[in-house]
Order: sequence, then C-alpha cells, then structure tokens
Amino acid sequence: MSNALQAAMDFIENEQQFHLGFLPTEQSSPLTRELDKKFAASYADGVRNLQSVDRNVAEMAKRIFASPEFAKLVDTGEKILRNGGKIIFSGCGATGRLSILLECMWRSCCAGTPAAAAYADQVFSIMTGGDYALVKSVEFFEDYQVFGRRQVQEHNMGSRDMLVAITEGGETSSVLGSVFEALDRGCQVFLMFNNPADLLAEHLERSRKAIRDPRVCILDLSCGPMALAGSTRMQATTSEQLVAGGALESIMNRITGTKSPDYAAEFEKLLDDLESPAAVDGIADYIAFETGLYRKKALVTYFADEYLLDIFTDTTERSPTFMLPPFRKNDDRISPPSWAFVKNPLHSTTETWQLGMHRPLRCLEWETSDYFNMGIPESLSNNPPKIRAAELLKFEVGNENPAERAATGNDAAVLITVGNQPCPDNLNQAFQHINAPFAHFKYLCIGGNHHADFNVPCNISESPLHLMGHLAVKLVLNTVSTGTMAALGRITGNWMSWVNVSNKKLMDRGIRLICEIGKTDYKTACIKLHEGIEYMAAHQDASTEAESIVQYVLSYFFSREKK
Repeated sequence: MSNALQAAMDFIENEQQFHLGFLPTEQSSPLTRELDKKFAASYADGVRNLQSVDRNVAEMAKRIFASPEFAKLVDTGEKILRNGGKIIFSGCGATGRLSILLECMWRSCCAGTPAAAAYADQVFSIMTGGDYALVKSVEFFEDYQVFGRRQVQEHNMGSRDMLVAITEGGETSSVLGSVFEALDRGCQVFLMFNNPADLLAEHLERSRKAIRDPRVCILDLSCGPMALAGSTRMQATTSEQLVAGGALESIMNRITGTKSPDYAAEFEKLLDDLESPAAVDGIADYIAFETGLYRKKALVTYFADEYLLDIFTDTTERSPTFMLPPFRKNDDRISPPSWAFVKNPLHSTTETWQLGMHRPLRCLEWETSDYFNMGIPESLSNNPPKIRAAELLKFEVGNENPAERAATGNDAAVLITVGNQPCPDNLNQAFQHINAPFAHFKYLCIGGNHHADFNVPCNISESPLHLMGHLAVKLVLNTVSTGTMAALGRITGNWMSWVNVSNKKLMDRGIRLICEIGKTDYKTACIKLHEGIEYMAAHQDASTEAESIVQYVLSYFFSREKK
C-alpha cells in the first residue's frame, strides 16, 4: 500500500470525528450557489449576492438577544468583574482573532474611560497558537484539546473567573479543551457556536460532552450555511462578534451607567446601509481596483491606525481560505510576499503592537519538552513551530521598510479609515509621506467621506466599544476579499476551491469539494487528495506560490481520467 493510500484510508477510517459535511456551516448556501457567475456578470451583482446571506445573522440576533442565555451571559460577566474575577474569551482561527479583538476593544475603552479604568486588566483572550496566530495560521493546533487546556492553565483560571468559548462549528478540539479545563477549575463557562446543538450532540462525542454538561451555558447562534461554503470567517464569526461584542459592551454600559441599545436593530440598520446602491457601488469599485492589481501580479498594502486588528483578521484569513502566500517575516528572503499586508504608518512594529493591544504580546513560549509532556505526536513535538513573541515581531507591521511592498512597479498603498469624520491629520500626513515608490496611493473610507477614492457610506453608531464600527469593517472587508477571489477564479460556484488543507477540518472540506465538483465519491476523492499532497510535498518550491492541492486534483487526476 502506498503512503498516500495508507494516509487516505487512515483519514477515512480513524478520523471520522473530522468528517463534518453534516453540519450546516460546512454546507453550500442555496442563496449563493451561482456566486462565481454573479461576479462574472458584474461586481455589484456579486456583492449583493454575498450580502444576502448576512440577513440570516440579523434573524438569529433577534432570537439570541431576547434569550435568557444572553441575559445570563451579561449578568454573570458583570458579577465576575465587580468581584475582581476575569472574563476570558477562547477561540481558534477566526474566533481566536475575534477573542483577541474583543479583549483589545475592552482595553481600549477602559484606557479612555475613567469610570472603567480599574477593570482594564480583567478581560483576556485565548487564541489557539497565541498572539502569533493573529497574523499567521499555526497549522494543526486546533486539532488538540490539550493546547486549549494548557492555555487555560497559563491564565491561572479559577472559580472567580468566566470563560466564553467561541467555535463557529461547535466542534473545534482546542476550544473545547479550554472548556473542559475551565470546568475542571470551577469556572463559569459559556459556549457559543453556529450549528444546531442537538445535531452536534448527536454526531460528535467531544461536542456532546460540552453541550450536555449542565455547568455549561449554551448559546446556539445557528444561522445556516455560509455565503462561501464552509468559510465560517464570514456569517458565523459575524454573528459571534455581534453577540459576544454586544454582551461585552452591555457589561461596560452597566459599569459606566449607560443604557444599552437594541443591538439586533442596530445591526439591521447597518445591513440596510451597506446594501444601499451607493455602498454596493463603493465596494464593487474597490473590488475592481484590487482585482486589477492582482492581475498585474502587484501587491496591496493596507495602512491604518484604528481598526488595524480588524484589517489584520481579514487579511490573515485570506491565506488559508484562498491559498494565498501568508505574511512574510523580515528575515525571510525565500517565500513569496503576501498579496496583501497591513502596516501602521505612524509607529514602529513594537509600538504598533503596544498601542493596539494595550498589553504585552501573549505568545506561546513553549519548549520541545512542553510539547512532549502534553503527549503531542513526535512529528510536531520534535519540530515545534516558531511562534514566540520574537518571531511575531519579525512581521514588520509598523512604519519600517515600506519600499519592500512596492517593488513590482504597480503596487498600491491603501489607507483605510472608519466613520464619517475626516481622516486624522497625523495619519493622513504619515500616509502621504510614505517613503516608498507605490504606483497608487488610494483612500478607502468605510462610513463615507467625499475626499476618499472609495466610499462605502454607512451610519456607524457610536458606543463604548465601537461595536458597529468593528462590524462594518468586518462586513466590508469580508465582501472585498471574497469578491476579489471570485473575480480571480478562486471560487467555484460558492466553494473556496483554492482552500489550503492545513488541518483535518480543512482536509475534510477539500475532499467534499472534490466530491461535488469532480462528481465522485468520498473515498476516491480522499485518495486523490492524499496523492496530491504527496506529489506537492515532493515538488513544491518554497520560493514560489503554493499551488492548491484541490485544484491540482481536479485539473490533473480528473481531467486526465476523462480523456
């Protein structure tokens, strides 16, 4: 038996806990089945098609914000903080980046609100892979519960504390590991996800154990399939940002004596604004601009100060979702540069992290012995990833060396601001005086500003944590990044057919995609995928952009068999 066949059979027979096609979040939305054709017809048509699925989030929000579970989340959170305990958000991938964002939103508000300043250091985040994973995915970490347990231990959580675990599918092992460790330590535990709780409990033992534990308060945010099949960075994470952010802001409002708004209604107003003809045209025009750059093999660098973490999130997630080159460290002269990157023109990299996080970097400083003691397979424990703080600082997200992003002769610098106010003078001046030969200097304003090159008008309501502003950035950039990839042919129907199979969940997703597009059965698709993985491992050049294994399987194996 070949190595590829053996690996395929092992995945089929022994990894059924990662066969997730039965989950709504992994299925194809009927609303966007012809997404690729919509974008081929016109970018505006494609934008409207993508936006249509966000309405499912709005319907879910009405139910959840009126629920006793949401009320308990806010009441418990307020009590925890007033009694000196910690609220810790836990997530992986998109929800891990959301967890970091929620913590930083809280800390930023406390920094500017005297009545809340004493509570600044009581909200934390657990990101599977640590802060490093904010800018580059850490492969396979989500598959191990012990990593989530270890990170809870490192926060020294106890009976005075509260964990809010967030997993789009409801089955991410590392996040569930944080749940089980927090329960063992006597913490208050909340778990939110985007698939029907009964369905998860029926099929997956690890999910059932958490869902049916009476100590866990469940928030089922089910809102159907994603606009892009399986891309839970979209509606699933939007719903979690809305609900978790609404809860956290409600707690802040109670501390400061402010009345909380109707968050479901606020979100619907935001969707109304983003679906207006002017907003759709603004998004479509920007998609056309960025698509044109990539067709010329040019790079895009986003510049921002506020909302930098939001922009990081979308830009980072393009790599595994669409098989794009990930961010590159400053000492890496081999890997291809990322198509898009994010920089702060006002501050150095170290200052950017300090000012944006309002805390020191929290990376995993684990040694080889730590992985060994956690019982991790030798393939990982003998060669652990380089994810320490020193490695994170090698990604130059500050004002250093902007010319590295302007080497092709067609590259663009894009300033992004949020809200209806003019761009701050210091930010505008820093952007205008970037010392790099960018071919294009453009200004994208989410909120609307007549001086911008690209306007996405929307009325962003003010609030302590600026929740609707953060959601506006997410919705617009999710649409931009997905629409750009659709225009470039990296989406088939509404499937991300250039997905990077970097963990077991994504491997299952790639197999199912091959099944649907290649019109074959799961076993055949699994074998072909593993043969493709084996081939790529032997032939991939580190200095060139990685080819999609899924695309390779579809174009090589199946096209050859049809001849």
